Amino acid sequence: MEATRLTELSDRLVDELSGGQRQRVWVAMLLAQDTPIMLLDEPTTFLDIAHQYELMELFRDFHEAGKTIVSVLHDLNQAARYADHLIVMHEGEIVRTGPPKEVMTAELIEAVYGLRCLVVPDPVTATPSVVPLDPQAKDATRPFQPQENYV
Repeated sequence: MEATRLTELSDRLVDELSGGQRQRVWVAMLLAQDTPIMLLDEPTTFLDIAHQYELMELFRDFHEAGKTIVSVLHDLNQAARYADHLIVMHEGEIVRTGPPKEVMTAELIEAVYGLRCLVVPDPVTATPSVVPLDPQAKDATRPFQPQENYV
């Protein structure tokens, strides 16, 4: 509970917790099992961005301590930042596998997701980072521009 910052909520029922707090409870339960392999399906779902990165850093620490972590992530930037090996799937088939710097390409993102993008180095980690391009732009390298009334 301490690792997932839930100690102050230990006297509450899971049904009384927010979605993000519940997600951290499931992770705490997984950590309590102390298994050498952790299988995670969208572990950052329902978490705000600060808790997402906090949890991913925790998983990184466990990996560095020798645990094998296998996770399904739909956030490509998170996957590229934290994974040392990616498996990209499309329609139930494996499309490409390997280190993020080899796997994450603009061509792959467009082929799998239909999203035109740039793949640039993350300014903090130098891992690949996906930047969507404006689908309406005539200039193929213009980043996405929200409409004026976009909220």
